[in-house]
Amino acid sequence: MRKRIVIMGAAGRDFHVFNTVYRDDPDSEVVAFTAAQIPGIADRAYPVSLSGEHYPEGIPIRPEAELEDLVRQHDVDEVILAYSDLSHEDVMHVASRVLATGADFRLSGPNASMLHSSKPVVAICAVRTGCGKSQTSRRVASLLLEVGLRPVLIRHPMPYGDLERMRVQRFASLADIDASDPTIEEREEYETPVTMGMVLYAGVDYARILEQAETEADVIIWDGGNNDLAFVRPDVLITVTDPLRPGHERRYHPGETNLRMADIVVINKVDSAEPSAVTELLASIEALNPTATIVQAASPVTLAPGPSLEGARVLVIEDGPTITHGGMPYGAGTVAARNAGAASFVDPRPFAVGSIAETYATYPDIGPVLPAMGYGEVQVRELEQTIRAADADVVVIGTPIDLSRVLDIDQPARRATYELDDAGAGDLAAALRDHVQGWVRATSKSRSA
Repeated sequence: MRKRIVIMGAAGRDFHVFNTVYRDDPDSEVVAFTAAQIPGIADRAYPVSLSGEHYPEGIPIRPEAELEDLVRQHDVDEVILAYSDLSHEDVMHVASRVLATGADFRLSGPNASMLHSSKPVVAICAVRTGCGKSQTSRRVASLLLEVGLRPVLIRHPMPYGDLERMRVQRFASLADIDASDPTIEEREEYETPVTMGMVLYAGVDYARILEQAETEADVIIWDGGNNDLAFVRPDVLITVTDPLRPGHERRYHPGETNLRMADIVVINKVDSAEPSAVTELLASIEALNPTATIVQAASPVTLAPGPSLEGARVLVIEDGPTITHGGMPYGAGTVAARNAGAASFVDPRPFAVGSIAETYATYPDIGPVLPAMGYGEVQVRELEQTIRAADADVVVIGTPIDLSRVLDIDQPARRATYELDDAGAGDLAAALRDHVQGWVRATSKSRSA
């Protein structure tokens, strides 16, 4: 008898755990995935082409609300939790649901699913969504480019479309991204590295992705999603923390694990946090990982030219994941608007339509900002309708991309951008120097061979 398993996920780590641990295991049978966090993931199937020879009909993906029914229907032996940015309390609520059915509950550890690379790997992870992983990844990439190394980014999965078509995705231009019919969230993560001149990979099957990325990289950068564990075993693990949410580094899964495993810990946003919060976070880091190198960094926000915000009524659009399951009531757009003298902020919640209204209901702690949800054409149009209905003088776009490229925004708009500035206490370049020098020597030797 094969052990019957359900994998709980959000179209990311769940697929990776299956691919690396269970796909070829003759003693296990994954009877279903469950889906959470991301709209439109449930009611599909993990395709036959990705499932392997033991799954001639693929694997159903069902809403997480059906968990108990799935366990009973399939006489499930074990449920694996395989998604991220859950509070420790929520993890145990899930465990209690599973244990109440009589099944075992388990977390899959890093050793079981981490891939091994033939190239050096820098992994950027975090303790929560919205800490600043992406700008940290870009900063690391810039440091590598400055010394003549070729970094290739491998991004945490966002397989929200056709899973077979997305098995391995390679992006080297904006045209490549446009051709993939991306969601807004995908654009937010892919566009800036590509405009910097880097190659970026993403998709579903990370063994194949890594194999292909290694053919054109001197160094692999793992650019994590949410606060997930790295999919590729790192030579250097950088974990980003957030003093705007002190204490969260101890209370979220697997963020605390990332902090405990880190070689380098970045305390980001020190320019906008209270000094007491930075002190509290420092003490927490030193207690959980006393051997880590600590770097303090800022994320200064820059407003693009446009209409004055002085005295204006402003609608702020913020990065979706940061505001939803990341739990932040506001983001960079709000900070930029305040600094520029906005008189008031338009609360978009009374104007929200369709799935945007549902997002506010699902995440009631969102503040008076509009999360940039866009997981399909219908939701993009509903986002446009919500913006149009809000009576604002100016729209401030605080997302990592210029939304005006994909949305019709009637009101005047300004974009807020942010990059990592590690010129504070500690220095990321200095923390990486010995590693980088070794990679330069090894690469020079390889190229001359």
